[in-house]
Amino acid sequence: MKIIAVNAGSSSLKFQLLEMPVEKVIASGVVERIGINDSIFTIKYGDIRDKEIIDIPNHQVAVKMLLSKLIGLGIVNTLDEIEGVGHRVVHGGERFKDSVKIDDSVIQAIEEVSELAPLHNPANLTGIRAFMEALPNVVEVAVFDTAFHQTMDPVAFMYSVPYEWYTKYGVRKYGFHGTSHKYVSERAAQMIGKPVEDAKIIVCHIGNGVSLCAVDGGKSIDTSMGFTPLAGIPMGTRSGDIDPAIVQFISQKENKSLDEVINELNKKSGYLGLSELSSDSRDLWEAVERGDKKSILAVEKQAKIIADYIGAYFLALGGCDAICFTAGIGENASETRRIVCDKIKALGTDLDYNRNLTRGKEMVISTDESKIKLLLIPTNEEVVIARDTVRLGK
Repeated sequence: MKIIAVNAGSSSLKFQLLEMPVEKVIASGVVERIGINDSIFTIKYGDIRDKEIIDIPNHQVAVKMLLSKLIGLGIVNTLDEIEGVGHRVVHGGERFKDSVKIDDSVIQAIEEVSELAPLHNPANLTGIRAFMEALPNVVEVAVFDTAFHQTMDPVAFMYSVPYEWYTKYGVRKYGFHGTSHKYVSERAAQMIGKPVEDAKIIVCHIGNGVSLCAVDGGKSIDTSMGFTPLAGIPMGTRSGDIDPAIVQFISQKENKSLDEVINELNKKSGYLGLSELSSDSRDLWEAVERGDKKSILAVEKQAKIIADYIGAYFLALGGCDAICFTAGIGENASETRRIVCDKIKALGTDLDYNRNLTRGKEMVISTDESKIKLLLIPTNEEVVIARDTVRLGK
């Protein structure tokens, strides 16, 4: 059974074609600069990487080109081999507590919560509509970033603001990166030899976006991102948690609108804001080696807040079996993992510094004596999307 897992952005389309249920990646790729001159179509299959630069005016054309490539390159013989398409959708609000087969009512519901994710949901819907047009007889499934966190209790997801903000406008913590947290926590339970129903796991998804999640028995009980992905940990360009009064203060001092200040918190803060150098952790670590004080501050600040959240989630879980590192930085930046782990030794963790030098592959990076397992687990959100597409397609 062949399933396509899709992540549509405003000007991009990432995809994987997987053979299920063996979860083998047959082909993967990305279409970049959709709607912009010199669009880039890249597809990888086997040992072959095919790249083409061509104007692709919209997502409908991108999808048709993708399906044509699959046949033209001999990856599939006919489109009938594709039995399902799973779509990443960033925001499902409170309505969607699980993935769902897509119909007109689901599309309408995704549109209704788009104001909660105005940069993402409309783009996700563009991908959905393009595939529904191209493959009208195939099951289409929406997999929501927010769904995994719908198991949080009100004490975890409510803010201490006027209650009517919640009832009128849906102001609450939603959390994101749900497919990643789900995959990694389930894989962690397997690695430590525990049923997921009995495991207490903390997942650290550290990429350009960062979120932590406390997972108890396979369910999210708390997460660091909030009403939007701006909350929680300092990230590549996002500030993470700050005193909200700063927004008004800077607005007045700099004579900027609220939108302009929020834009700076989203796009000019985090690594980039503190270091005044880069939003890329690789650039910062090179600068750290040169003794650059602002870069040292940026990486240490992020590590401190990650450690703070780990400590809070350790208490919320009533103990912890494993702490996992995943996503681009979590999987590849050994120095980031080291400084975080050095800050949480009081919990009973013991990092093996040699094992920690591993990049991008599954590994227990704690010592054999560590009371809590420290795990490096590459995330695989596409597999979660494909699994749910198969489950709901049946």
